[in-house]
Order: sequence, then C-alpha cells, then structure tokens
Amino acid sequence: MKFKARVWKFGDNINTDLILPIQAFYLPAAEQPKYVFSANRPGWVDQVKPGDILIGGKNFGMGSSRPAARSLKNLGIACLVAPSINGLFFRNCVNFAFPAIECPGVHDAFEEGEIAEVDFEASVVRNAARGVTLEGHRMPPKLMALVKAGGIYPLLEKEGLIAPKP
Repeated sequence: MKFKARVWKFGDNINTDLILPIQAFYLPAAEQPKYVFSANRPGWVDQVKPGDILIGGKNFGMGSSRPAARSLKNLGIACLVAPSINGLFFRNCVNFAFPAIECPGVHDAFEEGEIAEVDFEASVVRNAARGVTLEGHRMPPKLMALVKAGGIYPLLEKEGLIAPKP
C-alpha cells in the first residue's frame, strides 16, 4: 500500500470526540463523515479531497472507542501517520481497514498542504520537497493482512465466521 497526497496536520492528544462528535455518533455511517472535526476545524470536511493524508500529533485518537477511524476512511482520507497513535484507536483503524502508521518525527517533517509519500510495506514516510525520509514502525503482518482484507468484518465474512451483510 502506497499513498502520495496532500497532508492535513492535527496536534497532540486529538481525541475521538473531536474526530467524530457525539451529534454524529448515532447517525448512519454514511452520514457521519460530514461532522468529522467540526468542533475544532469547522468546514474542514469541505476542503478535504479523496486520497488526502492526515498527519497527527502524539497520542492521536485518544478517548473512547467510537468508530472515528471509519469516519475518516469514509471521508476519503487515505491514511493516518502520527508519532504515536492511541492503541484502541489504532486497533479500530485496523478493524475498519484505515491504514495507520506510527512514525517518530513525522509531525515536524511536514507543513500542512505539503505532499507526503507513505509506503506501508516499507514503513517509510517521505517529504520529497524537503528531502526528508523517515522510518515508521512496521505494522505486524497479521494486522496488515486485516487491513488489506478490507477490515475485520469482510475478513470474517470471507472466512464464513459471520453472515454477510444483507
């Protein structure tokens, strides 16, 4: 999995309440993305283009287990790169097939609007304009397989462990 796109930056300790506000939580999944970051960056969803990359700060995705990763994916964000990602949020990223990678130094390597190149297989993040290449933490093979399979539910359906969605 390789991505190359414009980056959007967010700071440290961004919690799932900011990513997916409570007013969106009970809406159908297809309607939730229009509320992403509405509390701290109103109008941001109207600027995002499919394939854009999110660069987070430390402890990105802290807080509750609400399906904020699914909303980022459904909004069209290609992937998340952050120095550290909250463990529960990271697992939700995997479950919803939203590629996420921890990469020390990534927040300082980009300004918003610059182009990032992210190679999940090699665990490399690059800012070609600045000549910066960073090595991220490799996703364990079983988790990478889950992401490539489309997430936990499609994989379980494929293996016959749960019934397909009607």
